[in-house]
Amino acid sequence: VQENVLQRVLQLPVVSSTCESLQRTYASTKEAHPLMASVCEVYERGVQGAGALAMWGMEPVVRKLEPQCTFLTMLLPKVVAVANNLACRGLDHLEEKIPALQYPVDK
Repeated sequence: VQENVLQRVLQLPVVSSTCESLQRTYASTKEAHPLMASVCEVYERGVQGAGALAMWGMEPVVRKLEPQCTFLTMLLPKVVAVANNLACRGLDHLEEKIPALQYPVDK
């Protein structure tokens, strides 16, 4: 089973604890400040809508390019695997050189 660099980064204690802290702060801010919660919800819906609109807008382009993508669909997994492998080696190096990555933010 090949390592996934994104999963590895997300599992680093410094990254996972930072994400958890941000998530708690965001949720508690929304709870404590109803006006802020309303603003956040509007932005959240806006981001979701923008994502859906972008997908809808890209659909005709994707359909038009689909026939040319056969070669790319064969090549892309190999390119991604090589990039992932290089990124994992780079992460190995960072973990070796920066031990603080192995500790939660509060330590």
